[in-house]
Amino acid sequence: MRQLRRKPHSQLPRQLRYVYHRLVRIQGSPEAIARGLAVGVFSGCFPWFGIQIVVAIALATLLRGNRIVAAAATWISNPFTYVPIFAFNFQVGQGLLGANLNGLQLNDITSWQAVTELGNELIVPLFVGSSLVGVVLSLMTYGSGLWLIRKARSRRNLRRAAKSKERDLAIASSPTQRRN
Repeated sequence: MRQLRRKPHSQLPRQLRYVYHRLVRIQGSPEAIARGLAVGVFSGCFPWFGIQIVVAIALATLLRGNRIVAAAATWISNPFTYVPIFAFNFQVGQGLLGANLNGLQLNDITSWQAVTELGNELIVPLFVGSSLVGVVLSLMTYGSGLWLIRKARSRRNLRRAAKSKERDLAIASSPTQRRN
């Protein structure tokens, strides 16, 4: 029998549902989980390649957030999203500082050494923009994450209560119970 293969794009909703269910089932208070999400997203907005997870775990520890969730949330910046995130953060930083680097060709930057040679011209606007974007996204993530986790847990508790009530009614109405 020939198995049908799923199209790659049809896997994304399934994977998102999986991540959602894993998130709401994590042990801990909704507040701690949301704090972990927020600090992970905040840390993921910075170009701290290789230490984003360490920074996120340290911040989660300081703010009593879920460290596992914080580490996982740093993956908003991954090899596929680095360039758009950091280019946006750079533009935000330039706008805030009033800097204008029209002569700078970002596509000429091919290594970390090229970045460090630009020095403050690139790094300061990038970190200023990353800070602002990180704070805004982390606040949004905390609020939406807290709401989502609370809603999912209340739904799960309602389903469990309904099943428990159903089970109790089934036991009470069973023939063996009526004889006693």
